[in-house]
Amino acid sequence: MSRTIAVIQARMGSTRLPGKVLADLAGAPLLARMVERVRAARTIDAIVIATSDQPDDAPVRALAEELGTGCFAGSAIDVLARMAGAARTFGADPVVRLTADCPLVDPSLIDRCVTTFLGTPSCDHAGLAGAFPDGLDTEVIAARALFHADAAAELPSEREHVTPYILNRPDAFACLRIPFPVPLGDLRWTVDEPRDLELVREIYRRLYRPGEIFGWLDVAALLAREPELVQLNRGIERNAGFRRSLEQDAAQGATR
Repeated sequence: MSRTIAVIQARMGSTRLPGKVLADLAGAPLLARMVERVRAARTIDAIVIATSDQPDDAPVRALAEELGTGCFAGSAIDVLARMAGAARTFGADPVVRLTADCPLVDPSLIDRCVTTFLGTPSCDHAGLAGAFPDGLDTEVIAARALFHADAAAELPSEREHVTPYILNRPDAFACLRIPFPVPLGDLRWTVDEPRDLELVREIYRRLYRPGEIFGWLDVAALLAREPELVQLNRGIERNAGFRRSLEQDAAQGATR
C-alpha cells in the first residue's frame, strides 16, 4: 500500500546561519513550526525528518522524537542518498520533498502538488513552478524515480539537491510543472541568512495564531500592506547553494 510521506531535509549545519532549523520562531523551533504547517496538508500520510548521522545533528534527531515524526539519519553530504534512504525505510511512495528552511510552506500548495501527481498516471515528478516566492518549494517524487536517481547520479549538484538528475532528463522521466497562480518570484520567504529569519519572524508576529494556519495569500497581502518588510531581505541571491554545486560540477569535469 502506497504512502504519501513528506520528507523534510533538516541539518544544523549552515554556512550563513548555523543552527537555523532550531532558531526560535514564535516560541518554538523553526523546524517545529514547519512540521505544524505540513501536518495541515490533507494529502500527507506521515512526516519524516531526514537529517544526518553526525553528532552535530543530534538536536534535530531529538526534536523529531519530541514532535512525533519519523526520523532518518544518513549522509551529511549526499542528500540524495539520505532522501532515498528515508523513502526506503518508511515505505514512502510518493515522497513529498521539503526543506527545513521554509517555515512559510503552504499546506494548500502541498495538497495541490500531491493531488496533481496522484491524478497523473506514470508521473515521476510534480513540482511547483513559475514565479513563486523562494520558500514555497514543493516537489512530489515517485519512489522508482528517486531510487533510479540515487543509483545513477554522479555530479555534486545531483547528489546535493536531490532532483536535478530527474529534472534534467525529460526523455527518461515524466515531470509535471504546476504553475504558481501569480508572479511573486521576486519575494524571498526562505531562511538562509539572518535577514531572512528577521523577515519570517516579523511575518509570524503579525499573522501567527496558535491552532491556525495562515497561507501564502495571507503573507502576500501582509507584504502588500507593509512593503517595508520586503526590504528586510531584499537583494539576497536565490538558489546560491545550487549555483555553488554547479561550480563543483564544472570543477569535477575539469579534473577528469
